[in-house]
Amino acid sequence: MKKLDKAAGIVKKVSIHALRHSFATHLLENGTDLRYIQELLGHTSARTTQRYTHVSTKNIQRIQSPLDRMDLGD
Repeated sequence: MKKLDKAAGIVKKVSIHALRHSFATHLLENGTDLRYIQELLGHTSARTTQRYTHVSTKNIQRIQSPLDRMDLGD
């Protein structure tokens, strides 16, 4: 891990756990289903996988209300 940090120019202390968390979060942000992420991380419970992911504003902004898609015939 230290070699990777140095090669990437990262000076902040980084743990394997942080790398795993980032991996799961990026997969989720790119649209990977939580169930697949659960399988990749080897979790038996989806609750465990949810701890590795956090809600990003990027994904929240993409959510569209069904009402916004309705043609109200204005």
